[in-house]
Order: sequence, then structure tokens, then C-alpha cells
Amino acid sequence: MSITVTKDVFQLAEVFTISRGSRTQAEVLTARVDRGGIIGQGECVPYARYDETLDSVIEEILSLPSELTRVELQSALPAGAARNAVDCALWDWEAKSKGVRVWDMLGLPAPKPEITAYTLSLGEPDAMEASARKHNHRPLLKIKLGTPDDMPRLEAVRRGAPETPIIIDANEGWSAEVYSELAPHLVRLGVKLVEQPLPAGQDDMLAEIERPLPVCADEACHDRASLPSLKGKYDVINIKLDKTGGLTEALALKDAGIAQGYGVMVGCMVGSSLAMAPATILAQGVGYTDLDGPLLLAEDRIEPLNFDEAGVHAPKPELWG
Repeated sequence: MSITVTKDVFQLAEVFTISRGSRTQAEVLTARVDRGGIIGQGECVPYARYDETLDSVIEEILSLPSELTRVELQSALPAGAARNAVDCALWDWEAKSKGVRVWDMLGLPAPKPEITAYTLSLGEPDAMEASARKHNHRPLLKIKLGTPDDMPRLEAVRRGAPETPIIIDANEGWSAEVYSELAPHLVRLGVKLVEQPLPAGQDDMLAEIERPLPVCADEACHDRASLPSLKGKYDVINIKLDKTGGLTEALALKDAGIAQGYGVMVGCMVGSSLAMAPATILAQGVGYTDLDGPLLLAEDRIEPLNFDEAGVHAPKPELWG
């Protein structure tokens, strides 16, 4: 077996901004597993928030032994982008080698389309209102916030999309005081969910203050080992393959989270259809799906995922799985 990794760059359709900064490109890594002439592939997005770089993740992937199974991979690398790319490539390889789909291997029905959120990036109120108006036909909008001056942005988005369901992602940008002040207005404006209002590791106040709408753990939730620290603070967990280290752990985290009473959101980094493809299996039946990465791109993989009014569809075998 050989494992190779390449850097790929996809231009974004528009500048994408969150509270930590802006980008015009999605820089991703594609891992390929070649065994017996059959090639499986997976994609990851190294994330600086978790001390990952393109080079550091490449080094992790290339440090792996030439022969390993998906089970062995779970202990060979920690949860993170590197393990995700290889784990998904191994799933893809196994499905192709057996001539079946990954969901058949898991004993699951073929994935049905899932409605996905569409993300509006952080900007000035006028720009966010215009963006909300442009996308108010979408079934669910996700709004990037996370500054001390977010009320005008919230009001502007609601003017632009007066009827569309909204979820908020603060990207750790608020304090307990700011969130407590904003929360009643979030309810008034019909927000359904707020992601990571306080910084991970500095979120104990979520257990003390009132939570008038569901609070979702994103940066605070990586894999099953994260669950004990979320108790009493969060109502929903956001599962992303780049945090769990692949589909294998993501499926286990989903089952464990549901068993412990958490709602589930399946999210993504800004990547191509290859990164989203395994997550379409994970997203089946969850409360919220946020797999809009390809919708933010100006270019995508050769066999991209299909997005339509029914939502995001399962991948074709030419793409993954």
C-alpha cells in the first residue's frame, strides 16, 4: 500500500470572513491510498485554530507506515485533519475494492438528500443584509458573527431574509456578558441555534447563565473524549470530520452524543465536494446539516456533489465511497 498526499487550491466565489480573518481560497490536502491498483481518496482542511498547517499535516500523513488498517489508523494518529484524510481514503478504497458503497459496508440505507445551511460570512450590516436578501430563498441560513457589535448585523440579516430560519456561529467571539445581552434578541429574531458563543476552555459560564435557545459545541467538541467536558453547558454537538479525525470516529461520536442526550449538527470546513462526501452519510437524520463548503467555491472536483432544492445528495462513486 502507498499513501500519497497533494495540496489542492480551490478559489472561493466570494471573500469568506469569520471573526478570525478572511480568505479567498480553500487550501486543502488530498490523501490517496493505492493498493492493488485501486485508489481511495480523502480530503482534509488543516486548521490553524488547532495548530495545524498544510506542511504539518502532510508530515503526519507521510509518517504513517506503508501498511495499516483503518482500525490501526485510529491509534496511529490523533484526531485531526491528517487522520481524517487517510481514514476517508481507506473507506473509499475498501468500498471500491469490494464493489459496494460505504453505506452498504455500514449496513445503512443509501443516504437521502439533507437540507443544508448556507453560510453568510461576517461583514458590515449593509453587506450582510444584501447577502441575506440574495440568499433568502435558501431553506436555512447560517450567519457568521463573533464581535462586540453584532446586533446591527443581526437586524440587517433579518431585514434581508425576514422569513428564513437562521442559525448563528459566533466562532468563540463573545464573552458571557455579550452572549447574555444578545440572547433575548436572538430569540426575538427567530434564531434557532447558536454555535460556540464562548471560547472553548473558557465556557464554564454556559452552565451558569440562562440558555434561552440551544447552544452548540463546535470548537469545544472534537471526538468522544470531549463529551464529559460539555455536560451542562451545551445542548447540541457539531461533528466535523476534520475534528474527529475521519468518518470512523465521527460515526462513533454521533452515536455517543445521541445516547447522552445531545442534539447533533454535522458541519464542515471550507473544502470541496470530496471533503463533504463522507459527511453526507453522517448527516442522515441529524437536527442540522451544514455541508455548504462546495456552494462557497468558484470551482470544485470533477464529479461534485449535487445540491438542489431537496438538499445535498450522496456522492457518486466516481467522487467517493
